[in-house]
Amino acid sequence: MASEQSAKAVNVVEGTEAFVESYRLLAQELASGVAVVAVRHRNRDHAVTVTGWLDVSWDPPTMAVSLFEEGRICEAVEGAGTWTLSVLNRDQESIASWLASPGNPVDGLLSNVPHERVGKDGPVVISNCLAWFHVRTDQIHSVATHQLVVGRVTAMGGPASSSRGGAARQGQASVAQGQSSGAPSQTSVASSGEPLIHWARGFHGLG
Repeated sequence: MASEQSAKAVNVVEGTEAFVESYRLLAQELASGVAVVAVRHRNRDHAVTVTGWLDVSWDPPTMAVSLFEEGRICEAVEGAGTWTLSVLNRDQESIASWLASPGNPVDGLLSNVPHERVGKDGPVVISNCLAWFHVRTDQIHSVATHQLVVGRVTAMGGPASSSRGGAARQGQASVAQGQSSGAPSQTSVASSGEPLIHWARGFHGLG
């Protein structure tokens, strides 16, 4: 039986700036899917690129996203109560970069970003994305410098719902639900079919 080796930790003191910087560098090795959170609040569209999001539960369909508490998008999400999450494909790196840029203006933010809208005056969905979800906020938790927003999915869509074998039937029903509530349909939109990934401080494909 091979002897166990002790895991070697970074030699920094917890709670110091060096500890935080070491965590930041190591956390960048986590590959994450890239998405856009969008919200319509006080007759204005807000949108931001996020990598801290997750599928919490399938039944009932529940998602969560981590938002910087001092960001405009956080205040807008808290105020509006509903939001969308658009999962970007590999060809949408320019959109991810633009919406991740600090100091973006609210007016004209989406002027050069192809998008559709959920309902007459709901949040936008990024056109050609791999999948989109319309979410109603259920809970908000303060965690360190961020707000963890948890919500129930109320509508969804995307090319994946009609192109993946056995899951297609269930996905098509979900898209139909979205259409009945005024949500955009993207079942016929062509995309690369490959997710955009954030890893090592940059955007990448799977290859």
